[in-house]
Amino acid sequence: MKKKDNSNASKLKIIPLGGLEQIGMNITAFEYEDSIVVVDCGLSFPTEDMLGIDLVIPDVTYLKENIHKVKGFVFTHGHEDHIGAIPYVFKDVNAPIYATKLTMGLIDSKLKEHGMAKSVKRKVVKHGQSINLGQFRIEFIKTNHSIEDACALAIYSPAGIVVHTGDFKVDYTPVFGGAIDLQRFGEIGKKGVLALMSDSTNAEREGFTHSEKKVGRRFDAIFAEHPNQRIIVATFASNVDRVQQVINSAYKSGRKVVVEGRSMVNTISIAQELGYISIPENTLIDIEHLKNYPDEKTVLITTGSQGEAMAALSRMASGTHRKVHIMPGDVVVISATPIPGNEKAVSKVINELSIRGAEVVRHDTHVSGHACQEELKLIYSLVRPKYAIPVHGEYRHLQANARIAEDLGIEKENIFIMSSGDVLELDADAAKVTDHVHTGAIYVDGLGVGDVGNIVIRDRQHLSEDGILIVVLTLEKYSNQILAGPDIVSRGFVYVRESESLIEEAKLVVEEALEGCLSRGVSDWSRLKNVVKDSLNDYLWKKTKRSPMILPIIMEV
Repeated sequence: MKKKDNSNASKLKIIPLGGLEQIGMNITAFEYEDSIVVVDCGLSFPTEDMLGIDLVIPDVTYLKENIHKVKGFVFTHGHEDHIGAIPYVFKDVNAPIYATKLTMGLIDSKLKEHGMAKSVKRKVVKHGQSINLGQFRIEFIKTNHSIEDACALAIYSPAGIVVHTGDFKVDYTPVFGGAIDLQRFGEIGKKGVLALMSDSTNAEREGFTHSEKKVGRRFDAIFAEHPNQRIIVATFASNVDRVQQVINSAYKSGRKVVVEGRSMVNTISIAQELGYISIPENTLIDIEHLKNYPDEKTVLITTGSQGEAMAALSRMASGTHRKVHIMPGDVVVISATPIPGNEKAVSKVINELSIRGAEVVRHDTHVSGHACQEELKLIYSLVRPKYAIPVHGEYRHLQANARIAEDLGIEKENIFIMSSGDVLELDADAAKVTDHVHTGAIYVDGLGVGDVGNIVIRDRQHLSEDGILIVVLTLEKYSNQILAGPDIVSRGFVYVRESESLIEEAKLVVEEALEGCLSRGVSDWSRLKNVVKDSLNDYLWKKTKRSPMILPIIMEV
């Protein structure tokens, strides 16, 4: 039998458009000839230096430019870092959506909120099902995560099979539904897999990730140890399985449950409606009815496990929550680990809770939804890919995943640690990063999408650090004589009443600078403003070692 000649065959392109330098904003394009399939479309949350920014979404310029090729979006699960950017991206790149039942329920809610429910085509798929999109066939494989209906994807293309794990762990005793379909991973592995894209979040951690059931047993113990105290549990809004376990423990101990926090209420109502959470009758009560029950007969499930300033737990801790006040003796269970960078915020909330007399419980109250080293080894061994592409993590996580792949016998030159925007072209013979496409982050501030860029953020930082001085003066129209001013207004720089001599001297500096310009016949306003800025900046730096933003305003009469 003659060997098939692949020399003229096209290569598969894998293009991560986000999610590789961070945990968040996951979106990856798979391209083969005239077909593009996109996996996930997530957002990330702003870092401390992104002042005033609400959300960060991926720049999908590449998809906009190739919209005629985009056959559809497929989703691994319903967390914000995988579905959160849909309402923003789909205004420009509208293509059919394929997702499992709960994931689709959460996507539907987002689209309704943005008035886009009728404009986006959507299809619910089941685990084990395959769909055809252009040159691709996508198979949805059952996995476990901290939210139900998570799946891995087997992406079949003419160039070969790519397996994308999505966010996963191996949980033999999940709270809801069945265990991960390891058998199917093994069957696909036997067919011959071109590349494996695997979750790197916990690639630095040894061993296995504990089962979610372990947390349930810990909750039972906490509830038994505190029969006469009110219990408040803070966790991620999207961790439906965790909420189910709190409800189970509350029911066993005869307590009523209140769910607090907008995102938590939304997620739980969708999960309940779709049958992914089971709440015994008369267990769930509205927060308005909380006062009708003794404290020891209630449990609050709330958002704010990451110390977010506006989340319900933070408001309870600071005493600004309108309906719940922390009392001495309250037991607060934080059922999450701080995301890197949130440690200070979490610590602040714990301190505030402790000052109010609450007992804070954190030990053994959380298990991760991501695979540790031994689970990653298991998937690699079942799939046996030719190429390894670590995804979902910061560089150190990707690197740790790459080391696992190398230890399992994958050649170093066949392991690709990519950056967002890299174009990896691959087939059975070779794989290589051949190009780089435009990617980046777009800031969402209120209703504005992309109208706040790096320059605006830099100005906000400048204002937050040094404040602003506004210099107001009036010139006569033809003679350019100073008629009024200069008046100086300070905000965030110095308190004017306590710094009168500094402000007076600053006025003299401005006057001298202006008179110098006008005497030389310089009357161009932009030049005058620059002179005012420079002279005042020099003076203030000498006097205070600070550089406020200086805003000259010139009026003409």
